[in-house]
Amino acid sequence: MLLLYCLLSVPLMILLTRKAEFSSAHFYWNDAWSAAENERVFGKCSNRNGHGHNYTLEVTVSGEIDPTTGFVVDLKELKDILEREVVSVYDHRHLNYEVPEFKQAVPTTENMAVAIWRRLDGKIPNAKLYRVRVYEMADLFADYYGEVTE
Repeated sequence: MLLLYCLLSVPLMILLTRKAEFSSAHFYWNDAWSAAENERVFGKCSNRNGHGHNYTLEVTVSGEIDPTTGFVVDLKELKDILEREVVSVYDHRHLNYEVPEFKQAVPTTENMAVAIWRRLDGKIPNAKLYRVRVYEMADLFADYYGEVTE
């Protein structure tokens, strides 16, 4: 009992991660370049018909444990936010044609991590967005920790 009291009496900063999955199609293309240059740089990923991936998204938030609930955030609310802001927008979509942030930006894993951060930033009550990780494949992912401020 004493240990529990000590843990709850000191503010603890916790990192909590929630996963979500979605499937999307995309291709890599820079309109400022010729078709030959796009093919040289992006290879088969420049095929304008696109190709798909089953993405895994990990969103990590930081915050203090609420002593009344034991939670950093309401897990159902976090899941609902991820569904509303990301999964429902990206799942079974062609990113280049159907997702506004990729009308101009190449939908790389790196750009997706930044775009997802921007969709979620400030929308998670009682917690701070800490990291967005997007897996394009099991052995390829990008992490984004927000804008660098100095």
